[in-house]
Amino acid sequence: MNLKRLILEGESVTLDFKKTITSCEKIAKTMVSFANNRGGKLLIGVADDGTIKGVKSEDEERYMITKAAQFYCRPQLDPIFEEIFFDGKIVLTVEIEESDIKPHYALGEDNKWWVYIRVKDHSVLASKIVVDVLRKEAKGENVLLEYSPKEKALLEYLSQNDRITLPEYRKMLNISKRSASRILVNLVLMGVIRVHTTEKTEFYTAS
Repeated sequence: MNLKRLILEGESVTLDFKKTITSCEKIAKTMVSFANNRGGKLLIGVADDGTIKGVKSEDEERYMITKAAQFYCRPQLDPIFEEIFFDGKIVLTVEIEESDIKPHYALGEDNKWWVYIRVKDHSVLASKIVVDVLRKEAKGENVLLEYSPKEKALLEYLSQNDRITLPEYRKMLNISKRSASRILVNLVLMGVIRVHTTEKTEFYTAS
């Protein structure tokens, strides 16, 4: 592995830098977001700006990661460790593979379990719709759907507009949140629309 080249790529959907592990809750959140996405790699001993600091004790960092994976992630995760020596310093890499038993939950500091997904270089709380999509995709559920007037209205709107949010869709048809969410989940699973999660909002576009 070319450590320098990896660091130059910068933090991303699949890469995160940690100078040190200070909290099982925080690192569980990142690991879960990788597992719920396409997988990813943690570089322990690298500062946010890409400076290689090295780890003081790889055993301590490895212990914290393992503890977080086993007790702060549900279902448990199985991190893959590798040590890289660079300029007399040790960087611990932790690979989290994409899971086939999504969604994974992380235990938060509020003592509740939350689902996170990776958006750019951040781990973001997943909406109920995204959690439902992850769950149904993992189960391989096939969605057979005849377009009702509700689906047709949504697709017609998206043919003339760039995006729509859940509240906008509900308001447009005057339907319940549950009914609107179910339609959106099904259309995402069918590949008809795409869900876009940002740190501030969530919206849907035509595929």
